Amino acid sequence: MTALSFLIPAALFLGLIGLIAFLWALKNGQFEDLDGAAHRMLDDD
Repeated sequence: MTALSFLIPAALFLGLIGLIAFLWALKNGQFEDLDGAAHRMLDDD
């Protein structure tokens, strides 16, 4: 039971860090052009 008192806050903290990282990536435009890389791969320069 004492392990849960450590693991639950640790899991919540790591989830919060993951959410903050996702929101940061969303704000900085990481998901703007999802098809661009796929189309650039097919172009023969």
